Amino acid sequence: METLTHILNGFTVCLQPINLWYTFVGVFLGTIIGILPGIGPSAGIALLIPVTFGMDPTSALIMMAGIYYGTKYGGSTTAILIRTPGEAASVMTSIDGYEMAKKGRAGAALAVSAIGSFIAGTIGVVALTLFAIPLSSMALKFGPAEYFTLMLFAMTAVASLSGKSPAKGLLSTILGLMIATIGIDLQSGQPRYTAGIPEFQDGIGFIVVVVGLFAVAEVFRGMENLYYGTAPQMIRISGKLWLTREEWKRSVGPIWRGGIIGFVIGVLPGAGGTIASILSYTTEKRLSKHPETFGQGAIEGVAGPEAANNSDTAGALVPLLTLGVPGGGATAVMLGAFIMYGIQPGPMLFQNRPDLVWGLIDSMYIGNIMLLILNLPLIGLFVRLLYIPSGILYPIIVAISVIGTYAISGSMLDLYLILSFGVVGYIFDKVDIPVAPLVLSLVLGGIMEQSFRQAMTISGGDPVVFVSSGITVTLVVLSVISISMPFILPRLKALKSSSDDAD
Repeated sequence: METLTHILNGFTVCLQPINLWYTFVGVFLGTIIGILPGIGPSAGIALLIPVTFGMDPTSALIMMAGIYYGTKYGGSTTAILIRTPGEAASVMTSIDGYEMAKKGRAGAALAVSAIGSFIAGTIGVVALTLFAIPLSSMALKFGPAEYFTLMLFAMTAVASLSGKSPAKGLLSTILGLMIATIGIDLQSGQPRYTAGIPEFQDGIGFIVVVVGLFAVAEVFRGMENLYYGTAPQMIRISGKLWLTREEWKRSVGPIWRGGIIGFVIGVLPGAGGTIASILSYTTEKRLSKHPETFGQGAIEGVAGPEAANNSDTAGALVPLLTLGVPGGGATAVMLGAFIMYGIQPGPMLFQNRPDLVWGLIDSMYIGNIMLLILNLPLIGLFVRLLYIPSGILYPIIVAISVIGTYAISGSMLDLYLILSFGVVGYIFDKVDIPVAPLVLSLVLGGIMEQSFRQAMTISGGDPVVFVSSGITVTLVVLSVISISMPFILPRLKALKSSSDDAD
């Protein structure tokens, strides 16, 4: 009853006209920031902090939270329409979302993205409301060994993204891990594989790699088609802009599963929406009766990752609000905003400032409704982008990619890098090497390495530390199962088909 009272009081806070206005401003700016590749919620919130000086802390934090989950909506738009992920976690959406657009179903892809984001975002906020404090105690149990085995489990998901050739998938994975090791070694302080280039000491940015592999590579493929005269001038939208009954039926399960996966991953500090969307995508591919359709325009490949991506934001607020531990870059910036206002997140925050905490949480219910209302009517406008002639569309893609990438660090080297990775992505497409394993290993490589080294340091070099708790044993077992499934399932299907033929 006490929690219910706090929830109702939170709605009285977030429904105040001024806070409704700041919720709208936050989600609107977040959508725009999500569309522009490379900026992301961290930079958007950081840019907004000076503007909030003198504001009421509750209103300011409500607006920052709106930017945070608003970017998740916007990031899928360009990922689906022009295969340019506006936000890192939208990489998986671009795989099948863009294929749907090429088949004339861009409207359905955008619709399921918006609806899935709303449903999963609501799932995440409900879970945040009910389980924030209990889940914070679970997050405390994750040490370096647990994080390493978690990353190992996520890495084994590469097996289901390798396509027909595991060897090519392994090659892509190794290249991603190699790129992840570039930069200053955090333990020894020594530069690794920087080739004497100072800019490489900070490593190669994820957005630089993703924009090159997806957006610029797509431009190269389009230019090739234009040169040979095989490129269509525009992508025609077929059927209704809304989902068909069959598409909706196929999307319901992935949305709910993605919402749960995203929230659970979000609770773990450092995991992030990218890992959540990857795990959701691989889960749906393994559960599907037709996994071969993934990568060819399967609507489940859009619904699941988008759901996980959005519910992750609510999960990431659990360690921030209950422990004062940021789960990623955006929540780290929000933590700085909390401290700037003289508010210390942690267990006592729920007792000392219930109006702020529950006003912030309840504003996310309102913000998700605003985002749904804001995005659904714009689907018809968004799909008109596909009618732009290729000679105009490709320069727009390049311009968006360059602006988004250059805005991060202001480095010309990053522009050369996106061009280089564009060539790599183009070659990968020609020789049928999957890009997804490279992206996954790049995301997980740095975290995985540091967790491994920290765990080995704590244990004095004893590898038993990786099977020393129930969590690590469970994750290792799941990793073994994950590795085995791509080899076992085809054999089981072959046995089943042979028995059916015998009957």
